[in-house]
Amino acid sequence: MKHSFDALMQEFPMVAILRGIKSDEVMEHTRVLIEAGFRMIEVPLNSPDAFTSIRMLQEAYGEQALIGAGTVLTMAQLTELVDTGAKLMVCPHTDVELIKAAKVAGLYTMPGFFTASEAFAALHAGADAVKLFPAEALPSINVVKALGAVIPAEAWLCPVGGVTPNNVADYLDVGARGFGLGSGLYKKGQSVETTKTNAEAFMAAWKAYK
Repeated sequence: MKHSFDALMQEFPMVAILRGIKSDEVMEHTRVLIEAGFRMIEVPLNSPDAFTSIRMLQEAYGEQALIGAGTVLTMAQLTELVDTGAKLMVCPHTDVELIKAAKVAGLYTMPGFFTASEAFAALHAGADAVKLFPAEALPSINVVKALGAVIPAEAWLCPVGGVTPNNVADYLDVGARGFGLGSGLYKKGQSVETTKTNAEAFMAAWKAYK
């Protein structure tokens, strides 16, 4: 099945970031995320045995969700990601060559940026979304508004870092179009039940906003 990134984002524009998750627990956490309505799941490569987790998720849930890797930093990591069959590459930075290579390989890309120059470089390289990272370091949410005024309206501008169910609406009001959800959704070692509760809270926040 070929997922459309745009269609998935329009349905529910939140990427679940499972930083620190282990391969022996990733299936259960992902199951409750998908049941809650999540359709984009990212396993950062600085998690234990991340590629094993990504392969397992792609095999089990690749038809239902867009599976990918986060914290992709090198061409070698991109090559290994392509080999898993997963279709999403997320990175914390703007590496134009990495973005272009991922697009050539048929992946969706969500690189990180912190300035307008980085955002435009990423978009010109073919990025499908740009993640404003780390969003919690912004002096004011109005930075999102200012960036949103110059970044094309159709671009997926996604704050990542410090996003909670309580501030989703605030970000959307000033021009954010999607999110990457880290510790507000999943913290290393937490129970599946906690992941379920957090996932449902984010989905409720999205539905309330819509």
